[in-house]
Amino acid sequence: MTAQHIAILCGIVVVGFACQWGAWRLKLPSILFLLVAGILAGPVLGWLDSSALLGDLMTPVVSIAVAIILFEGSLTLKLPEIRGHGSVVRNLVSIGVLITWICGTLAAYLILGIDLYLAALFGAIVTVSGPTVVMPLLRSVRPSKTVSSVLRWESILIDPLGAILALLVFDVIVTIQADADLLHVATTLAMIILAGAFLGIAGGHLLGLAIRHRVLPDLLREFAALAAVLAVFAGAESLQRESGLLAVTLMGVWLGNMRHVELEDVLTFKETVTLLLISSLFIILAAQLDLSELLALGSGAIAVLAVLQFVAGPLRVFFSAAGSSLTWRERIFVGWVFPRGIVAAAISSLFALRLTEIGYPDAHLLVPLVFSIIIGTVIVQSATARSAARLLDVAAPEPTGILIVGSNPVARFFAKALQDAGKPVLVADSHWASVREARMMGLPVYYGSPVSSYAEDNLDLGEIGTLLATSRRPGLNELACTRFASEFGRDHVFVISNDREASHEKHRVSGATAGRLLFDGEHTIDALLARVKTGATAKTTELSDEYDFARYCTEHDTRLVIFAIDDEGNIRFPVPDEKFAPGTGWQVVAID
Repeated sequence: MTAQHIAILCGIVVVGFACQWGAWRLKLPSILFLLVAGILAGPVLGWLDSSALLGDLMTPVVSIAVAIILFEGSLTLKLPEIRGHGSVVRNLVSIGVLITWICGTLAAYLILGIDLYLAALFGAIVTVSGPTVVMPLLRSVRPSKTVSSVLRWESILIDPLGAILALLVFDVIVTIQADADLLHVATTLAMIILAGAFLGIAGGHLLGLAIRHRVLPDLLREFAALAAVLAVFAGAESLQRESGLLAVTLMGVWLGNMRHVELEDVLTFKETVTLLLISSLFIILAAQLDLSELLALGSGAIAVLAVLQFVAGPLRVFFSAAGSSLTWRERIFVGWVFPRGIVAAAISSLFALRLTEIGYPDAHLLVPLVFSIIIGTVIVQSATARSAARLLDVAAPEPTGILIVGSNPVARFFAKALQDAGKPVLVADSHWASVREARMMGLPVYYGSPVSSYAEDNLDLGEIGTLLATSRRPGLNELACTRFASEFGRDHVFVISNDREASHEKHRVSGATAGRLLFDGEHTIDALLARVKTGATAKTTELSDEYDFARYCTEHDTRLVIFAIDDEGNIRFPVPDEKFAPGTGWQVVAID
């Protein structure tokens, strides 16, 4: 490997990071930045030749990367949640997938005139959306809770289901291409399904047992998961060609649905491995695009995009939402927002490479066609979703909810007091025992690190506009404040210090990265914890002209005011950098 190769590989990683950071700052899907960067580096400027860089390793590298991406995505498919999130979501990931598949297939076949089997594969691929492209749109648009919930869960559940459909269609094509008779085609397809199902379920179950029974130390869980995925993928491919991707997808589904298995460490795949793979892979894949082929699709690709946007979208919602409580405005918006993303790009590139190897005609058209749909849906929907939400009156009102980082007794005390005051709350933490306590109190919870990349795609912030960091881990509070300052604005990010920070300047977090400090040095998380553990309760008092805040403080000098609700219903926290003077009509909530 020459110095030039080293520079190119390192440059891909650096550019990938820049794309991810830009997407985060602008609240846009990262795939758009990655594809543009790859196209610029490859066919436009000629800086990156992916085939020359990887050579014969191109297909194996892409295959392994896609296997890891599919495994990580399938971990989020919780089968009970398909039933638990209403008939609309269930129908969208079943009836809706079928409608999108048929529309995509017919559009590619009739408009572009490509082979029917290849058109069917294209149709299956574009049934996949995904949280990595949907969640940035939802954070930017902030639709109503109902709409946000439907779109969020559809994107999470449809990723692995659509991928499985595409894998099965691909396996059928490969088997038929071998000029086998019908019996041989059916036998081969059955072997692919059996081999993938057996090794995937067995691998997922064994890994789950190892995690459940603490066979693996925390330090090795991520490494073990990666090794297990690669072992299952290689084993399935050795046992039956083309069964590897199905195996790792089913492995993730099985593992994700096992009971009493803590997957927090495994889900950090996306932070440690998958994020790097996605960023690098799509720059490499986009650099392979032949712009002449992309441009040659021309009006045909635009027509296919129009069918998917204006025909498939409304139809899938029309049938999926029949008899539901969704209004016609909400149905139109749900039908409009369905961007294609990372899984679609990954599997289309891999399938094109495999089909080219076996000499399938027109295989080279698959990638530019899928990428044109990805770019088109992301650009169109990113540009129009906010206006569409306002026009249809499905945009949520100004968010008044509070995200509470930490689930210790103080966090639960604040959350319950805020909930009793009528404010939406969400308690987020990765400590299961404390999260379970919060859930038993009737508090909405998110189990997992609120600053992880997984939370970036799965944390529902539709009603949330304020952060209160109450964790006893200062590092987590700092990360949360930094992460959500750009989301909510620094004026809406608050933190409670601990004894160590309050007493030692060298342990105090810089104001540039910390949130606004509640109370003063005496009222730390440790001091509040001591009061809560001795049976303290939250007392609510409404102020009036006769009973003002000065009189309240005089009569209740032992109470500590933790927040107030002004006459417009806004939460006000006592912070040293702002005068805290509740007036007439305010409700004062204190710990007593």
